[in-house]
Amino acid sequence: MRNTVGIETRTNARLACWLIGLTTGSVLWLAAYSQLTAFADAVLAVTGLSRATRFGEAVHFFCYDTPKVLLLLTGIVFVMGVVQTFFSPERTRTLLAGRRAGLGNVLAATLGIVTPFCSCSAVPLFIGFLSAGVPLGVTFSFLVSAPMVNEIALVLLFGMFGWQVATLYLGLGLLVATLAGLVIGRLRMEAHLEDWVQAILARPTARADGEPLCWLQRLQAGGARVREIVGRVWPYVLAGIGLGAAIHGYVPEDFMASFMGRDVWWAVPAAVLLGVPMYSNAAGIIPIVEALIGKGAAIGTVLAFMMAVIALSAPEMIILRKALRPTLIATFAGVVATGILLVGYVFNWVL
Repeated sequence: MRNTVGIETRTNARLACWLIGLTTGSVLWLAAYSQLTAFADAVLAVTGLSRATRFGEAVHFFCYDTPKVLLLLTGIVFVMGVVQTFFSPERTRTLLAGRRAGLGNVLAATLGIVTPFCSCSAVPLFIGFLSAGVPLGVTFSFLVSAPMVNEIALVLLFGMFGWQVATLYLGLGLLVATLAGLVIGRLRMEAHLEDWVQAILARPTARADGEPLCWLQRLQAGGARVREIVGRVWPYVLAGIGLGAAIHGYVPEDFMASFMGRDVWWAVPAAVLLGVPMYSNAAGIIPIVEALIGKGAAIGTVLAFMMAVIALSAPEMIILRKALRPTLIATFAGVVATGILLVGYVFNWVL
């Protein structure tokens, strides 16, 4: 009896420590996230660099995006780690697989609209979905939709080109995200996840005897996920954002406009190939889109370029490489690129 009381007392004390630490950590997380721009500005002020220069803009981009993605990765992985203790992978797959897989893809793609993430920022939630047992195809629908179809892109497109362009972009973007996830899901490529991700998916989330976990165990599970996943992924985050910073601001508008306005079949594929090595979010790329269209480029070709930049960026692929094997990355890129090509041709045909 005394032993039981002693165990319960220690458990309550540990839970109290976790709650205090979690509250403090949440306040610090929010404070840090709200000061990302100020931090990047401070780095430039200390180094004497200016955002008016390409190098200064690249440094500012790196200092802003690196802590942002790492903060998102830490927070989302922790939350998803706790959530997973309530819903086992088997139960989650049952809810979203089979005849409901299409609905799961639509819901994931729709969720992407209200999450204003760039491609690299969407990766943490993608990994969190996987760790919670959400089917691979459904997670890919979110990964495509989150950067490509969000409220920032829609508002800017509406303001610059009208509701017809914004609505068509919304519909085609959701269609690409949904179909890409469905295709990847049907290919059943879970074997092409890295071993450590497969180990997470296969790990049980409750004790074998079926006894529910207490809150202390749930919080400890979330902390363990952060140590395991963030500890593995952070070097790839640095490498990916470093590449994005290196190319940020170096968009050859005159060169691109010189062939994007031509009525040739290869203009759309060329725009997609040109967009993949670059990296930006919707807010950063849409002014470039407006400039290109102002120089006579075809709107479908330019929007295909925009989609490639924000949904198939090279930095995103570098970060994904830690969780996905090359075959799966290539399949993802090929399926999404095919959808983007169709969007480009449809826009040029309709408009």
